[in-house]
Amino acid sequence: MQQLGIIPARYGSTRFPGKPLIMIKGKPMIMRTWEQASKALDNVVVATDDERILKAVEEFGGLAMMTSVAHKSGTDRCAEAAAEITASTGIAYDVVINIQGDEPFIQPGQIKLLAECFEDKNIQIATLSKRIESGNDIFNPDIPKVISDKDGFAIYFSRSPVPYIREKPENEWLEAYPFFRHIGMYAYRYDVLQEITRLEPSPLEIAESLEQNRWLENRYRIKVIETTDDTIAIDTPDDLKRIK
Repeated sequence: MQQLGIIPARYGSTRFPGKPLIMIKGKPMIMRTWEQASKALDNVVVATDDERILKAVEEFGGLAMMTSVAHKSGTDRCAEAAAEITASTGIAYDVVINIQGDEPFIQPGQIKLLAECFEDKNIQIATLSKRIESGNDIFNPDIPKVISDKDGFAIYFSRSPVPYIREKPENEWLEAYPFFRHIGMYAYRYDVLQEITRLEPSPLEIAESLEQNRWLENRYRIKVIETTDDTIAIDTPDDLKRIK
């Protein structure tokens, strides 16, 4: 099974411009993410919209390519990069893994978990979740939550606490039900990736600002794999201060 890892990295982050190039203990964040991904996958490419990121990746020996500045999501950027790489190399990749560029501490084992899902030919899309251990995180809208069915496929993603626990005070919710936060790393079959990026934005996607709800609304199935490893995403300057 041919697998391609793509790290979408744009320069113009609203909350943290230039984020991929911030230094973490002497290395740019995009380099740390690339190094972690390369421990799990043989083929890893950074897909960017900025020459500065392209140059930085090439300087540390990574492979990078330019993609459109018009993309609204990492999934869209991955779809363009995967199509161009397939056309230029002639390699028919079966699975594309989208590794977030702001996850410099992603564990190789988490990437392998996603890749292994596709040994099942029925899997279209896969992603990760981790059990929430702090009650405050349940109510934090910056931490998307996911609920799954009995077979481990996503039912819904939300910034709100889902499910709602009736007849229990909020400080007891964590004890009453296992809540899971969504870790935004995805793997897709190549053809599915191309299909979902051609879909129009959906009502639930717009309401929650979570693109994966668009896929659910269009009847794509998303396998959710639980991980026990923690990841630390760098979304804001405050996140950087915290890890330092």
